[in-house]
Amino acid sequence: MVNDSNAESYLSPFSCSFCRGCFEHFLDGTYDFLNGFIASDGCLQPQRVYDNWKNYLKREDDFCYQFNTPRVYDEAALGMYRQELADLKHAVERWANYVTNDKLIEAIKVYNETRRLLRELYALRKGDAPLVTGEECLRITLASMSMRKDTFNELLSAFLEEARQREPITDYRARLMLIGSSCDSPEYLKIFEDKGGLFVTDVNCYGSRYLYDDVEIDEKDPLAGIARSYLARPVCGRMCNLHHELRDTILEMAKEYNVEGVVYTKMKNCDMWGGESFFLDDAIRDAGLSLLILEREEITANAGQVGIRAEAFVEMIETGGAD
Repeated sequence: MVNDSNAESYLSPFSCSFCRGCFEHFLDGTYDFLNGFIASDGCLQPQRVYDNWKNYLKREDDFCYQFNTPRVYDEAALGMYRQELADLKHAVERWANYVTNDKLIEAIKVYNETRRLLRELYALRKGDAPLVTGEECLRITLASMSMRKDTFNELLSAFLEEARQREPITDYRARLMLIGSSCDSPEYLKIFEDKGGLFVTDVNCYGSRYLYDDVEIDEKDPLAGIARSYLARPVCGRMCNLHHELRDTILEMAKEYNVEGVVYTKMKNCDMWGGESFFLDDAIRDAGLSLLILEREEITANAGQVGIRAEAFVEMIETGGAD
């Protein structure tokens, strides 16, 4: 559990608890094993984390860098993003080792293998009798972001073989989908699954957005391939004027995974997903899906209250009631 009271001395109380929690880990030594920190402007608050992290570096030789990501996708944005990636590459080379195109291409292949295996994991959730829970799936995708990819790929391959031999999950009462602000808390999903819900898919930074598409391998210019792939993948709430594309992605995935109810979580003070309700709420309900909107913090201190809401939501779906 993260106590972010110290981080509040450096970050605005109107920043989200996710960012405060990240900086608290810097202050309390949890992240002392890291030798570097790279930030991007997903929203304003990670930039404040970067500012403070850089100002209070504990070791002078630590790497601290921020690069910018476009909020639109066109030729100008693609060129700008490719240059930002090139600048990051050069900064890494000045700090550590030279990054060749061959090394980049090999890394892309390893990461794409990770994505392929994770898509196989998600496929185990599609049928009427899934083989993995949403909680398990989130724990695995979080591990994929924290481990060496080659080691992770071996472990996930073994897990998939084991999971295919499992008894299917048949005692769930409602098929759920998670959308909204970044959620890296498997315990939060478990609250719903303990009440009879089963998360079968998501549109989330720690889930499907990470694995949805492979990164293009451009043999002549790997950085351009990376830039095109990351700008063209399923849209994030940080992008400008792509609300309908985000809506369509959510509804298409809900149909593909036979979702009955959508759990829309908003991190308190999250500007990105707080405003998307205007474009999403009615569209989700008009598609025949039940919708539960919850405000949350990085640490789930109100598990009992969430459990009550979760149980009522599952029961409503099960009985065909209106939300």
